[in-house]
Amino acid sequence: MLTGDRPTGKLHLGHFVGSINNRIQFQHEYESFFIIADLHMLTTKNSPDDIQEVSKNSHDLVLDSIAAGIEPEKVTFYLQSGIPEIHEMYTLLQSLVTVSRLERLPSLKDMARDANIEMPFGLLGYPVLQAADILCVRGNLVPVGKDNIAHVEITREIARRFNNLYGETLPVPEGLVGEVPTLVGLDGDRKMSKSLGNAIFLSDSPKEVEKKVNSMYTDPKRVSADIPGTVEGNPVFIYHDIFNPDKEQVADLKTRYEKGKVGDVEVKQKLASVINQFLEPMHVRREKYQVTGMVEELIFQGTQRAREETKQTLFAMKKNMGLTGVMNRMRRKAEKYSKKQAKE
Repeated sequence: MLTGDRPTGKLHLGHFVGSINNRIQFQHEYESFFIIADLHMLTTKNSPDDIQEVSKNSHDLVLDSIAAGIEPEKVTFYLQSGIPEIHEMYTLLQSLVTVSRLERLPSLKDMARDANIEMPFGLLGYPVLQAADILCVRGNLVPVGKDNIAHVEITREIARRFNNLYGETLPVPEGLVGEVPTLVGLDGDRKMSKSLGNAIFLSDSPKEVEKKVNSMYTDPKRVSADIPGTVEGNPVFIYHDIFNPDKEQVADLKTRYEKGKVGDVEVKQKLASVINQFLEPMHVRREKYQVTGMVEELIFQGTQRAREETKQTLFAMKKNMGLTGVMNRMRRKAEKYSKKQAKE
């Protein structure tokens, strides 16, 4: 299993329902690699200040993952930029997909728009570098959010083309989207995103959660509690459906809300309580692993482990392509020439 995140900030509830929950469920069934995709970060955030934050954000990303339920002794966390062989794989794969195919991915345009930039070459090639990430450890399963499932299909196409050209070398991975593909943000307008400021983070304190839930968008037509409200599409009830295990309570709140017999305050208070109960075990696990240097050790050792896997994959690719033979033939002829020159 291979998946991961860009080190651009802390993980939030949207990450959990979109991908992390699947990572937790499958971590015992697969040899699991979780990438800290700092090279992918450079496609939209590449200022010196952005890069300066990579170490801190990488730490937070791994700590959030462990707090959520990833078992560090069972998985491998690694830093993408610490494996130069990935860049070589990226180069070998670039010719197996067309520009027009990449341009059809709406997620790339969305990323450029959200970053307020014109599409750079690196962002256009983002899915190809993702293919190198997945294939470098010979990934079979890729838990991703809804916006990245189309990228996994690019990886599948590239793997098949490589195998058709050079023989069976690479696995054709399966993508897996969470049961809740996209979680709407607190503003009720766009998906939950750290860059949009509409997220509840896995590390948020109870008071922070309460404050954010109280600010959530609800039914704008409902100016008082005695006015019947709309449940469908209401972010507060979307969250109740996902995170509240007491389905009878949720049904009761919906019925009273639609009849104008409950206020937004009560509905939000119950939601804040539910989310805090959901996050409480994560806070306990976070304290356990918040030891200076522990997370960095996991990343360092994991990067070495992932690099060895990548070297094996790259060697197999170059061997089947015939690239290793080219240099070997050059070497043999060069040695013969050197011996001949020495005799003369």
